[in-house]
Formats: sequence, structure tokens, C-alpha cells
Amino acid sequence: MSAIVRHCGLPFSEPMAFGLSSALTFAFFPFIKLSGLPLVSYRMPPKTIIRGLQKPLRFSMRTETFRRPEDGAARLNKLLDAGQLVGLQVSVFWLPFMPPDFRFHFNAHNLLAYGRDETSGDYLLSDPVLEMPVRCSPADLAKARFARGLLAPKGLLYYPDRAPQEPAWERVIPAAIKKTARNMLRPPLPFIGVKGIARIARAFERLPAATAPQAAKLYIGHLVRMQEEIGTGGGGFRFMYAAFLEEAATLTARPALAELAVRLIEIGDLWREFALAAARMIRDRDPLDPGHLAVLLRAQAEHEKAFFTSLYKAVRSS
Repeated sequence: MSAIVRHCGLPFSEPMAFGLSSALTFAFFPFIKLSGLPLVSYRMPPKTIIRGLQKPLRFSMRTETFRRPEDGAARLNKLLDAGQLVGLQVSVFWLPFMPPDFRFHFNAHNLLAYGRDETSGDYLLSDPVLEMPVRCSPADLAKARFARGLLAPKGLLYYPDRAPQEPAWERVIPAAIKKTARNMLRPPLPFIGVKGIARIARAFERLPAATAPQAAKLYIGHLVRMQEEIGTGGGGFRFMYAAFLEEAATLTARPALAELAVRLIEIGDLWREFALAAARMIRDRDPLDPGHLAVLLRAQAEHEKAFFTSLYKAVRSS
């Protein structure tokens, strides 16, 4: 989204896109399964981010889905030929340029298409996982755009149909921060925010480490992968939100936000330390002890509760 906004002429950083759309969260949904394991997320869904930027930037995004791959390809080609930058939802598994360890059946990956090679017909893509632009054949991209299963993309594409405008930062930033803090402290469901972190701690305490250690390791490893390998992961999203707070402190003349950014970086470091402790258990470098990991998760819930309470107070008067 930051690339799309910049493409429209408004300077806009990735941390600002993340923070202004109130995308930071934690969610643990044991009843939604990915390969038989619960869905865990450290940010809001991509569609929420797309929608969340439209009001503060006073622009609009158009989203389209398709029943047939040929219709989706024709529409994408038309937009690219018109010079449009197009966001796509795809399955990671069918992207041939993705490293093998990253290719699994996850249908909610997002990337950008910015052109086509006139000779080969390959699409020119920018993927947030990779350092450099890549190419993808029409056949492979069609497989990725129309993969079946949970969160099936159905050829989803999105692009701006009205240019963004520079907002009144002193108004829109505090509003976005308050929304994020409310989502973490007083979520509409007990599976979200600090309550969600506490729930997954309880799930860890129930893992059968003694009777079924491999099953316990699989569950623990799933959380680590969702934290550290899918997108920028739990700690990474905390670091990104800290960068947003630093930028916000300057734009709104609120130095307290920069001070809170330092605290959030420390929380992000603790998420990374949790992942390291879990990984050592999975690899048998430390004894398997889900109870210890549950203690670390409960501590994270308390850290985040205290942080978001302070963050809300810092902008409450706005």
C-alpha cells in the first residue's frame, strides 16, 4: 500500500501505512485451521489495511474478483497496459520464484504487479518477501491467483481509482493510534489483542509434551513460523509500528510517542527471544517445556497491556 500511494505521488512510508491503517494486533483463532493448526496473526488482514487507509488519505481503492482465470488475466493486462500499479492476492505455494522453504499452501499473500514483458509475456512483480523485482509466467501467476482452499484469493486485484491527498497528520494519527490501542486492550472477541496472547499461553500449557512430544513440537513450531516467517512476523510488526510512532512523533509534535517507540522495540526483542527459546526446544537443544513458553507468553501479554495503556493515554486528549 505504501508503494501504491507513492506511485500516486504522495510520499508515504511503509511504517506509516501500517500504523495509519491500525494494522497492529494479535489474533489466535483455534477454530480456523491452516494445515490442521490454528490461525495466528500479528497484524490485521490485508483487506483491512487497504480499507483503513482510504478515509485518512481521502482516496479510494477498487477491488475486483473473478470467476474465471482468463477474465482475471484480461483485466490485469488491461490495467498494466494503462500504467496502473496493481496489488494481487495470491497463494505462496504456486509462486515459482519463492524460496522452497517458503512455499506452502497459504492463500493470503500479497504482491504488486507493475508491468509485462512484451516479448515473453511474463509479469513483472514486486514481492515484499524478496529484495529484488521478479518475473512470473502467466500460467504460474494464474495458478497462484486462483488457488483453492481457505482464504482463496479468487483472482483478487486492487488499485486506486482516486488519488490520495496529504491528510491533517495531527488529526488522523492520534485517531489511528487510539483505534489500535482499543483493539489490543478491549477487543470485540476474546481471541484478539492481549486476551488472545493469554489464550495461546493456556493452549501451550495443555500441549502433550510427555505423551506426544512430536505433536507438541509441531504446534510450537507453527507459532514460530507464523511469528518469524510469514510476512515480517510478530517481532517485526512491533518494530514496524515503533518506526511509525517515531515518524508520528515528528508529524504531530508529540515527543512522548518517540519514547513509547523505544518501549515497543524492547517488546519486539522479547518476541524474538520467545521464538529463539521455542526453536531451541523444537531442535532438542533444550528440554521440551511448553509450560515455560506459556510463562513467556503471559509475560508478553502483560508487557503489551501496559504498553498500549500508556499509548492510549498519550493521545487520549486528541
